[in-house]
Amino acid sequence: MAQAAATEREDLTGALPPELFQKIKSIQIRTQRTVNDVFAGEYESAFKGRGMEFEQVREYHPGDDIRHIEWNVTARMSAPFVKEHREERELTVMLVVDVSSSGAFGSVEKLKNEVAAEIAALLAYTAIKSNDRVGLIIFSDRIEHFIPPKKGRSHVWRVIRDILTFRPMLRTTDLVGALEYLNKVTRRRSVTFVISDFLDSDFVDQFRVTARRHDVTAIAVGDRREEGLPRIGLIELEDAETGESILIDTYDRNVTDGFSVLSEDDRSRLTELFRAAGAGEVRIRADDRSYVDALISYFHAREKRR
Repeated sequence: MAQAAATEREDLTGALPPELFQKIKSIQIRTQRTVNDVFAGEYESAFKGRGMEFEQVREYHPGDDIRHIEWNVTARMSAPFVKEHREERELTVMLVVDVSSSGAFGSVEKLKNEVAAEIAALLAYTAIKSNDRVGLIIFSDRIEHFIPPKKGRSHVWRVIRDILTFRPMLRTTDLVGALEYLNKVTRRRSVTFVISDFLDSDFVDQFRVTARRHDVTAIAVGDRREEGLPRIGLIELEDAETGESILIDTYDRNVTDGFSVLSEDDRSRLTELFRAAGAGEVRIRADDRSYVDALISYFHAREKRR
């Protein structure tokens, strides 16, 4: 089995440029360490399995819950016995990752789509460690790529590789199409993470439909320069998806204040949309190194609500 997995990984990486191979390997090492240290337990607490499955009957020990006493066995053995159950853990985890052109933006070290890939890798490794299956949908304004849910470390390697190496055919974003496709290929309820900057419109109704069918968490990846502009004079802003550009004066307080207000309004609108749909929300900034902390905080809050 191990030899087969190694062979599969060689097949997946043999054609990669050395620098890309090292990048994928670096993400793999970092995410594995994070999962092993703290992340897996938080994930399992936040996302429970499909139910409890009977495992065995054993003798009662002081402190056991008396509600678990197996009365038939207790009567036969003339001593108290209790039933033990284990969580039926296996879940299907779907990663729905936006690779449209607006993700190719970052004001510090990393682009938004690089951070999205790292988050997807972290979630994929965590799910595999918890014996869950992982599937991937990559989209722009079309479905660019689909990997059916599967288990195994070599499968996670493929997921990471495909996210990092994929070059979209188109520039814009179609969240409606991605969510419709998810509902079509994933019949049973899944744990779904939609990783995007959500720079799209008119997806509210479809998002609500999807959140009723699946356990959806929206991971909104942004950047500080999308929230506020530096005061550096004249700058040209270009929409990565439409190619439209505009020249603005950042010394003009009305311009910078107006930009910040519009940005805050957009974030508030999205938060209200996710809340009304019954979906979770995690906000990540590409220029912030603590996205793991943001995810763990979300898992804690989710567990408390449960």
